[in-house]
Amino acid sequence: MKSSRWVRQWRSSSSQHGWVAIGLHWVSALLIIGLLALGIWMVTLSYYSQWYHPAPHLHKSFGMLFAAILLFRFIWRLINHQPEVQGKAWERQAAHYGHRVIYLLLMAIVVSGYLLVTAEGAVVSVFDWLDIPASPIQFERQADIAGWWHRWLSYLLIACIALHIAAALKHQLIDRDGTLSRMLGRIQ
Repeated sequence: MKSSRWVRQWRSSSSQHGWVAIGLHWVSALLIIGLLALGIWMVTLSYYSQWYHPAPHLHKSFGMLFAAILLFRFIWRLINHQPEVQGKAWERQAAHYGHRVIYLLLMAIVVSGYLLVTAEGAVVSVFDWLDIPASPIQFERQADIAGWWHRWLSYLLIACIALHIAAALKHQLIDRDGTLSRMLGRIQ
């Protein structure tokens, strides 16, 4: 029986993700899934629900926390090695563009959410201990336009996440190339 070794380095290499990249990936995944679920649920609440005000406050707070993590993750990705992508040439290209699309969607969702929340000039309160100022740029029907984009980009993100998960499972279960294991911190 082959014993698996676990990643010990904090930075990524050309063959393995480091602990920082792994941690950022899984914390982001939890936040994204939680924000999507909370967003879908909170728009169904009636005015008389006990969660009518707390749910959007949590969504905004975790959204701003995610924005900070996304910014750090983007910088980390730029200054750090990326492990070589496994698979055929078309799979590597699909992974390359797929990751870029997911990052662009995440950034657009964060910006549209911020524009939606600050449409009336209100600050974004993050867990009641930090206020993010409103956007100095305001435009006509900002809440409607930003809200529309926020919603539909989120639905598109759900489809991209489903493809991302399907690809990871295909690599793990069919190709058996260790792609998912590397993101779990195991060295093959």
